[in-house]
Amino acid sequence: MTRTVQAPQTVRTLQALQAVRTPQEPRATDATDATDATRMAQAAGLVGGGRAAGELGLSRSEFARAVQLGIVRSGPQGAAGSARYTRTELDRVRSAEGFPDALRERVETAAGAEAAAAVLGVGPSRFTRLARCGHLTPVGYRINRYRAVVWLYLTAELRDFAAREPGMLRGSAPPGDRELIEARADLRPRKWRERHVGLLLRRTADPWERAAVLASVLPEDDLRATVPDAAERILLGALAPPPPFGHPQVPPAAEVAARLLRAGPPDEVGWYRTSLDFALTGARGQSKSTGERGPT
Repeated sequence: MTRTVQAPQTVRTLQALQAVRTPQEPRATDATDATDATRMAQAAGLVGGGRAAGELGLSRSEFARAVQLGIVRSGPQGAAGSARYTRTELDRVRSAEGFPDALRERVETAAGAEAAAAVLGVGPSRFTRLARCGHLTPVGYRINRYRAVVWLYLTAELRDFAAREPGMLRGSAPPGDRELIEARADLRPRKWRERHVGLLLRRTADPWERAAVLASVLPEDDLRATVPDAAERILLGALAPPPPFGHPQVPPAAEVAARLLRAGPPDEVGWYRTSLDFALTGARGQSKSTGERGPT
């Protein structure tokens, strides 16, 4: 195997990343600094997620969904990397027609087959077949106490599907669905990953951050094969997006959820590897023009 030599700018970039991202020892003035940072953010017209959710009349989970879907755009990050939201952005959301009811309808979700089936007006078994065959795309997930995945669906999308595809809600399954059922296929994880990655890519134009989004979906062996430079893998890992809102912290449930974050079928893995390779080509090209490797 060919050994990759790190360029000097790579080392400098990684050292800078480490200095920024490595937690420091607590200092006696940390509480004062945090208070000062909060005051400065408020003076600049920036508020935290909790306050922004309250001002928009949303719960924390509803607000997280609004941010995920790009309905609410985050502003400059706080000193600790926490998201902040501008007054201008909150005013824009509040000024939309039908606020706040229309906003709540856009982020409302149905959890599990029974709740989602009730929205469509069908039985849970038919809904499960439609979802497993890829006709309906989850927007999120939960892991219940039995360590089973409970998929979340936007109710607005369910209603749109019912209005658009009434024939799918009755009668026998089409040939394509029958083949998937016989093969015991379940496209829900793949469809969710596709949506999740797409939403993350929409939130950044930085080529290294976009590459990090694609890298975060690949299994470790495939990531190493696609990105043989260890320094680049460290950088992509440092820029990787955090797990989605609601991702469990309890180890047994987190282990189940972690499998949802990685591509599975070979053709899916191949697609992300090709996309990552293309993204890295652009990111490296930009770095050559700026003299640094990493976000610009």
